[in-house]
Amino acid sequence: MASLLFLLMKKPNFIKKPKPKKQIPFSFVLDALERVITEIKPMFGCYAIYVGPKIALILRDREDNPQDNGVWLATSAEHHSSLANEFSSMRSIEIFGPGPTSWQVLPANSHDFEEAVDRACQLVLRGDQRIGKVPKPKKIKKPKISGQTLKKSKSRSD
Repeated sequence: MASLLFLLMKKPNFIKKPKPKKQIPFSFVLDALERVITEIKPMFGCYAIYVGPKIALILRDREDNPQDNGVWLATSAEHHSSLANEFSSMRSIEIFGPGPTSWQVLPANSHDFEEAVDRACQLVLRGDQRIGKVPKPKKIKKPKISGQTLKKSKSRSD
């Protein structure tokens, strides 16, 4: 009986312990933007920083593709050259493939990383329209029942 009680009290070895939550990288960004941040969302192993309805920055510090670690700026191609004048180390994100992308990175391994990120935070605080994009709305999936799409029933009016 005592051994049965021991087995019931023992945690099964197939239950995995939850991973400790990863700290948000480059926390000085959070301090700098504290008064304007409306939301911080985990996204693809990174952290998205929202200011109002716009996603402004993504903070990335991952082991895979370390060349793209740093602070990502949400912008558009029309603003690349003017932002490049302010941020000499800014470039397109490599994991998205060759060529320019809307997302630009201030690489964590650049010699002026913290200084550049501080300048980017100042631009965000001033409401600079070159940084920040309103995300596209998520597509709503239609509910399915037993593999068939749910359809509205027609009512008859007599």
